[in-house]
Amino acid sequence: MNVRRVRTYIPGLDEILYGGIPERNIVLVSGGPGTGKSISAQQFIYNGLIRGEAGIYVALEEHPVSVLRSFHHFGWDVTKFEKEGKFAIVDAFTGGYGSTAQKEKYVVKNVDDVKELGDVLRQAIKDLKATRVAIDSVSTLYLTKPAMARGIVMTLKRIISGLGCTAFFVSQVSVGERGFGGPGVEHAVDGIIRMDLDEVEGKMYRSIIVWKMRDTKISMVRHPMEITDNGIVVEWDKYLKITNFSATVEPLPKEEVDEMKKAMEEEEKAEKEKVTEEIEEVEESEE
Repeated sequence: MNVRRVRTYIPGLDEILYGGIPERNIVLVSGGPGTGKSISAQQFIYNGLIRGEAGIYVALEEHPVSVLRSFHHFGWDVTKFEKEGKFAIVDAFTGGYGSTAQKEKYVVKNVDDVKELGDVLRQAIKDLKATRVAIDSVSTLYLTKPAMARGIVMTLKRIISGLGCTAFFVSQVSVGERGFGGPGVEHAVDGIIRMDLDEVEGKMYRSIIVWKMRDTKISMVRHPMEITDNGIVVEWDKYLKITNFSATVEPLPKEEVDEMKKAMEEEEKAEKEKVTEEIEEVEESEE
């Protein structure tokens, strides 16, 4: 059976996922500060918008104005899509206080109330007919109540996945911590992408590894990545080898590279066929 996938269009990420994220999967993007978690979530949303897929960004950690500024920093003009009703920020940060919040459509008044957040998010997904969601950061919801972490994630997962969306849940971990941010959370989500920033011999190395992903083959190595002016770029055909005293970037074995290329070609072919089918359906309904 062919799994329907959602392409992230983040350079190199779809390759290490052998074609993209399986549709309706909830993916935990976990890492320490400065690793690129929020950027990846914004890139995922924007890459959908420019291809006609509506998206929602849930701001739990930053003021919506700061979130918009982050998007625009990379030249991702989401304001245009906001006006068209294709993009919305769910404000779960201000609690409805301030002049900006007065103008916003989707505001969570009690930021600790997961039920209210779920209701606002559900309404936003239905209004926009959204297919992509990002929550930044989900760990804010259970930082003070870790025992509830899994239940909170499951509640949001039911809503998002149930309405046909694929999502990035940004999850924070402290520097050097090897977990994924919240007990039991790793079992509640469908996928985990871990981003790291390691210091070796006085030099910093960025890397990404797919820890798990339901319904797809994944690369089993740590890949180097960069944060460029255009967002995140993953070096999918290389891997990062770190020891206590050295870090080296090595080429992936040719057979693995070829396998990833083949998976991408198959996904691109499936995507073209889907577009052709949609065009034919529109033409038939117009006749």
